[in-house]
Amino acid sequence: MQQEIQPVTPAVTEEQASEPPSTMRAAQTPSSCQDEPLCKKLSQWNDWRWQIRNRIRSLDQLARYVPSLSGRSELQKVIAKYPMAITPYYASLIQHADVSDPIFRMSVPNLREMFDPPCLTDDPLEEHEDMPVPGLVHRYRDRALLIATTMCSMYCRHCTRKRIAGTRENAISARRLRQVQEYLFNHPEISDVIVSGGDPLTMSDAAIEAVLSMLRSVPSVQIIRIGTRVPVVLPMRITDELVSMLKRYHPLWINTHFNHPNELTDQSRAACEKLADAGIPLGNQTVLLRGVNDDPQIIEELCRGLIRTRVRPYYMYQCDLVRGVEHFRTSVRKGMEIMEYLRGRVSGIAIPTFVVDAPHGGGKIPVLPNYVVTMSPTHTVLRNYEGLLVSYPEPGVDMESTVEPASGQAGVWELACGKADVIQPAHTTRMDRREKITAKRGAARGTGYLFDA
Repeated sequence: MQQEIQPVTPAVTEEQASEPPSTMRAAQTPSSCQDEPLCKKLSQWNDWRWQIRNRIRSLDQLARYVPSLSGRSELQKVIAKYPMAITPYYASLIQHADVSDPIFRMSVPNLREMFDPPCLTDDPLEEHEDMPVPGLVHRYRDRALLIATTMCSMYCRHCTRKRIAGTRENAISARRLRQVQEYLFNHPEISDVIVSGGDPLTMSDAAIEAVLSMLRSVPSVQIIRIGTRVPVVLPMRITDELVSMLKRYHPLWINTHFNHPNELTDQSRAACEKLADAGIPLGNQTVLLRGVNDDPQIIEELCRGLIRTRVRPYYMYQCDLVRGVEHFRTSVRKGMEIMEYLRGRVSGIAIPTFVVDAPHGGGKIPVLPNYVVTMSPTHTVLRNYEGLLVSYPEPGVDMESTVEPASGQAGVWELACGKADVIQPAHTTRMDRREKITAKRGAARGTGYLFDA
């Protein structure tokens, strides 16, 4: 693959972001601009190519944004192994220049990246082993993943492809695209192709269209999905021209990657809304990261914010077993705790599926709290988010012959046998509300309560 890839963006120039994040943020705020230098700066800031040219790649550049940065000689070793790239836009979201800030933690190198326990590997998902032609991962029977580029506008410190992130910034060549096309023609069982990278939306419009056009030339490819973090770290890339081109390749879906509510800015929301207005369904794939979002309230706020932006929370990933990310890993139990918290607090469309992308290429395994308490031939006992236990009769059950009044306090056995149908926790919020409604209706009986103002 290394010999068959071509650059798609200019190399990083000597031009650097000339002002700290707070000043850059201020440069975006005027609704009208009469100061010529300020107008020029504002125009550059909103040019996605300028953002890429001026990515923070060195510690000297980083020091402009984080003057208090310490341990630079040690951090240089980290960057030498795992390159750094941060768009000026994303750096402007840093509120505190230390690891307590989620944006800082996801973008700035950390010495702990050099800690590599034996359980971590470069390619824990074994993508290389499932790559029948360079650049195409075929793991599931009906879908494949196309690595269209190795470039990202920002290199997340938790990246699952940390082994290649930043080591080269190239796009798949026309020759490799033809090999992918031939493979897809020969495997009509593949109906769904995910275009990933790197970040495919860092390519030029023409390069993206070449990939999409190739995929649309294969009759058996029904769905195209694009995986991108551009709306999060480079929202100005979502131009009218890009959106107009993408619309020509429906049905097209986009999955993006918001990890924290602080990433949901006015600009990122506008980028998502522009895509949604073009009829492109949006999903979000969050990674559970220690010190960033391993808190139920943070995930709740994120999911609510995504839905308001018309982005459907799709997956919440357990952090992969990738070298350099041990300090980000949480326990699976923490993810289960978050899922338990979300149920009943936010609507179903705002709840992602918690998955472990299994090592050895095992694929995504959903991990959920257990809501099935027990089962019998006649009844299934279910638990809800409040702790309510209910008996659900299976089809064909003769209720009159099975349901009998339970003597004493009903338990799970009585529910499974059909001798009781519910065990209700005392004083739940919902039941207390019901009591108030009942009392109010009793007081208003005979007054047309249901229809009165």
